[in-house]
Amino acid sequence: MRVGSGAGRRLSGSGAEPPPPFALSIPGDAADIGAASPGNCSASGSAPDAPAPRATRSAELLRAARRRASARDILLLTGLAVVTALLFGAGLVFGAKPLAAPDVLRALSGETVPGVSFAVVELRLPRALGALLTGAAFGLGGMLFQTLLRNVLASPDVIGISAGSSAAAITAISFFGASGLLVAAAAIVGGLITALLIWVLAYRRGLSGLRFVLVGIAVAAALQAVISYVLTRSDVKAAEQATVWMAGSLSRSLWDQLAPTAPALTVLLAIALLAARALPVLRLGDDSATALGARPQRSRILLILCAVLLIAVATSLTGPISFVAFLAGPIALRLVRRGAALPLASALLGAIIVLAGDAVAQHLFPLALPVGVITGAIGAPFLLWLLMRGRTRA
Repeated sequence: MRVGSGAGRRLSGSGAEPPPPFALSIPGDAADIGAASPGNCSASGSAPDAPAPRATRSAELLRAARRRASARDILLLTGLAVVTALLFGAGLVFGAKPLAAPDVLRALSGETVPGVSFAVVELRLPRALGALLTGAAFGLGGMLFQTLLRNVLASPDVIGISAGSSAAAITAISFFGASGLLVAAAAIVGGLITALLIWVLAYRRGLSGLRFVLVGIAVAAALQAVISYVLTRSDVKAAEQATVWMAGSLSRSLWDQLAPTAPALTVLLAIALLAARALPVLRLGDDSATALGARPQRSRILLILCAVLLIAVATSLTGPISFVAFLAGPIALRLVRRGAALPLASALLGAIIVLAGDAVAQHLFPLALPVGVITGAIGAPFLLWLLMRGRTRA
């Protein structure tokens, strides 16, 4: 056709080649477009570029977030440890008569300092050590119960473990005139029997946290009735001793009482912290935990046994210090970012609560009070707040 040949002659005369048939004309530089969109084809028609590795990028972001959370938890645990050490040192320096820190250090090093050595080594040091160990035991034991049963109310104060230890100890004091190690042994046996009884009554084709809590509350009410009956049948002296012990006091925390309980608590704390490494896997459920190579039933039984022994041994030394086991776990859960730091944070917070509560009970009132009075005054409103907000799931 003439029109086509004329157009061809005009393009030839201008030095440009005619476009190929059916070619699509795209404005702009093809190289720029290819650089902006890696998935586009190149001008030469080669294969598209590889897409960006989004999965690798997501994994890197996740690892970075975990590193930040780990760094934050390490910083938090360091801060809790420093606060615990400061409160422990304050318990050695402050008392009926404040002492100079250099004199306290000299007494701790073994040097005889008149007016200081006896007060520090024989009175204040065992009291502070007892507060540290029992607070850590209550805090860690309570957190284990709350985590395994997935209910904040599953605290030894609420479900009757502490009541079982108290009932056995009060019975030994009032009816058999027991003291010292016999009271401690009775408290440990009572806690173990109570935990076994609650387990048997609550187990129905598996262990439900809600059922365990409800059965524990019923058992605790029955044990409180036993305690009241024993106190009414005992003489005045035994009843007075039992009442002071029931309030949760560190007055019995002396070297003769610490000699058997301090090593036991230290070993139990170490075992429980090691066994608590299975908690993140147990939170996934039994099927997932088994698929990952864990043994959930064995781990759960070991952790509950450690928790019961921690609570029972600590109760045998100081009596049931109210709400320490209940408070430490939820507070730690709101502070840490990773579950691996939760057990140690709960133990440190339990120690802080008992050390701080004992300092308040000893120095902020005209008469010294048992530490359980202070912790109970703090824990009861916290329990009411949880119930009002409906936050009972761990």
